[in-house]
Amino acid sequence: MKAFIIHLRRAHDRQPQVQRLAAGLPVPVEVMDAVDALDLSDADIDRVYRRHLHRPRYPFALSRSEIACFLSHREAWRSIVDQGLDAGLVLEDDVALEPGFPAAFAAARACLRPGDLIRFPVQEGRERGPEVFAADGLRIIRPNPVGLRMAAQLIGRDAAGRLLAATERFDRPVDTTAQMSWVTGLSPLSVEPSGVREISATLGGSTIQRKKRPLLDKLAREILRPLYRMKVAARSRAGG
Repeated sequence: MKAFIIHLRRAHDRQPQVQRLAAGLPVPVEVMDAVDALDLSDADIDRVYRRHLHRPRYPFALSRSEIACFLSHREAWRSIVDQGLDAGLVLEDDVALEPGFPAAFAAARACLRPGDLIRFPVQEGRERGPEVFAADGLRIIRPNPVGLRMAAQLIGRDAAGRLLAATERFDRPVDTTAQMSWVTGLSPLSVEPSGVREISATLGGSTIQRKKRPLLDKLAREILRPLYRMKVAARSRAGG
């Protein structure tokens, strides 16, 4: 087993954080160069991104940075498969480990099967679902719907292969894709408390930069986003 920290090379101010994160992990660590949106050509994007591939339809076009983020996660999944690992712990570089992480990781590792993806949510108490494990104040649940963010996940080798096969082309961000069991063939789990928190605000903000949106665009998103999430939740409850 190995940990993969996704890190954008030109984000020099995050390098101390990457070192702290690597030092706190209980398995060998590989720092992976994130795919840089500035390096993506139109042809690169056309090979992997196509709008409205899946239902429910995702209402927004992806930015170059969102596409680069998705490709970075795909590289981590590919590394799990290509290196013949039993599993990989995939983390973004804007997370910090709390004192409860070793116990959360140990529980996830004990429960993990090759086809599992176990999430470490950065927001506690947002997910609901049946328990598959509970001990010493820790729970592992099968959330329905699956929460957002892909800050930290323990991914079995078979699960990584399924994710790669299901996302040769994609039409929405990586976290919303992971919600769709009817596309990925996976039923993600979540461990609570996760022992992981997001600290992007203390690191200068997200590296997925977005241009300032016109007011009408902002209003449209405020309407369409909850409608989309309701559709995902309904399909998740219906079993895909």
